[in-house]
Amino acid sequence: MKRKDDFNERRKHLAHLTEAQLEERFWQLAEQIVDPLVELAEKNTSPSIERSVLLRMGFSSIEAQSIVNGAIDRGLLGKGAGHIVYRLAKEKNMGIRDAGLKLVEGEMWEDVIEIFQGGGN
Repeated sequence: MKRKDDFNERRKHLAHLTEAQLEERFWQLAEQIVDPLVELAEKNTSPSIERSVLLRMGFSSIEAQSIVNGAIDRGLLGKGAGHIVYRLAKEKNMGIRDAGLKLVEGEMWEDVIEIFQGGGN
């Protein structure tokens, strides 16, 4: 089966554009494709993403899992596990690692809830 060659027909609406205009059009279309993906990434997260963030903050896999589970249990995962640890450390004037370890031990979750329900991001 031979494919019908309709290239010239399909490119008519682009034939009048210069190389620079074609490149600009390409990037406009690329942005239209990628924008929804960026929006999804900005507004959504997953436990594995949050564990990964905590690992990069220096927590062990077991510690990260515990913090993420604590955030899930309290409906706070959307705030970001790393953000939770950071805000707790900042609000309580303590180190990030110390704040995270307190959460691992099951402590200070009430403080986290207060920080984020008190109008904080």
